[in-house]
Order: sequence, then structure tokens, then C-alpha cells
Amino acid sequence: MSAPGFAGQGVVVTGAGRGIGAALARAFAAEGARVVVNDLDAGAARAVAAECGGSAVPGDAAGADGLAALVERARAELGEIDVWCANAGVAPVGGADAPTAAWTSAWEVNVLAHVRAADLLLPRWLERGTGRFVATVSAAGLLTMLGSAPYAVSKHGALAFAEWLSATYRHRGLRVHALCPQGVRTDMLTSTGAVGEALLAPTALEAEDVAAAALEGLRAERFLLLPHAEVAEYYTARATDPDRWLTAMNRLQQGLERSAAL
Repeated sequence: MSAPGFAGQGVVVTGAGRGIGAALARAFAAEGARVVVNDLDAGAARAVAAECGGSAVPGDAAGADGLAALVERARAELGEIDVWCANAGVAPVGGADAPTAAWTSAWEVNVLAHVRAADLLLPRWLERGTGRFVATVSAAGLLTMLGSAPYAVSKHGALAFAEWLSATYRHRGLRVHALCPQGVRTDMLTSTGAVGEALLAPTALEAEDVAAAALEGLRAERFLLLPHAEVAEYYTARATDPDRWLTAMNRLQQGLERSAAL
């Protein structure tokens, strides 16, 4: 398959009012795509849409009803949805003791939103023999995230679903990608507090750099999109020697505890 171009394609980006989502919307628009900008924050969605000449469709991108409305509105704007960027996400802190509401929110937004979107998109994509699903998974889905069990666990789920989609439908024209950055200078990084500052801030990228790396990976038809190249090394270490990797992660945990970050 030749490298894809995005001029004229219909692209939907959820959680695009700021951060990685906004950067993805701008990057696709710069390539000539027609972009639908979704976010719970209607004002932010409209501002980004105005910047990139796209259409704002504010609202919920996780619940079944909200997603159905978003897909319907996006198709009305675009005709066809060629690329779906499942970017909206939440990052609640806490461990096994995190409130049930935090676990539920992480599961709904970080995993089930992807499942529900795919359920709505697949029939048309499979009929056409083409479609592209881009899941913002984060390196937490490949590794883990100390200090946030709901985030780490749900992002593993997002990665697993993306892998399943690709393995199941690749031969029918579906292209699936998992965007897995480490720290990115966004509001989400700020919300992680001392843990994020200690673990992620030193190597954090700008959202625009993440979007550029994502589009480069799409053109190369890579499943894993890794703006931080070192994540591939960590992922390899985790897979080939899990006990050593877990020991190293536990040392990080102990360091965070000593520094009172946790």
C-alpha cells in the first residue's frame, strides 16, 4: 500500500479542544483534511475548529448516545468519515483504593468509547474496504503509570482493543494505530501533580511534536506510534525480562515515596 495522503479526507478528532487532540486537528487540517473537532468544552471545540477551518461538534464522545450523535453529525458534515481519532481520555489518580467512580470513568472514556465508536464505524468502513482508527493510548498502555491504577489499566485495555481491531480487520482495509507518547505538555500532565512532574515532565514533548510524529507514523502505516523513541526500548525490556523490568519500576515507586510525590 502506498503512503497515505490526507487531503480531502474526513477526519474526526475527539477531545480536540486542547492538548494532543487540538494538535492532531490542526495537523490534519494542514494536510488538507476536512476536520470535525469534538470536545465536551463547546467553546474550546469551536475555537480549534475556527483555527483549522473545521467544524465543531461538541458533546460526549464516550457514552453510546453521545457517540451516535457525534457520528451522525460528523457524517452530515463530512459525507464519509475516513479517519477517527479516539483521543478523548481521562487520567484519575489513585490505586486499588481509587473511588469506583474513577474506575468507571476511566473504563468508559479510555476503553468503551473506542469500542462504541468502532461498532458505529465498522459497517460503513468494511463495506467501503477502507477506514483508519487512531487510538490515543499513551505509553501507559505499553508500560504502566505509577500513581494511577485506573489510567494504567484502562490504557492497557485501549491498546488491547486496538490490537484486536487490527488483527481482525486489517485484511479488509482497516488501518489501526496506537499513539503512545510519554509525557506531553498538556493540562492532563499538569493534573498528575508531583508524580507526573517527577516521571514525565523531564522528557515531555509539545503536543504539536506528538501530532507530527503521529502523522509520520500513519504515512509509514505503523501500528505503534511512538513520539518518544525510548518507549520501544522500555517495551522490549518489559516483554523480554518482566521481573527485571518490574524491579526497576518498583525502585521508581520507592523513589517517589521517599520524595513524597506519592
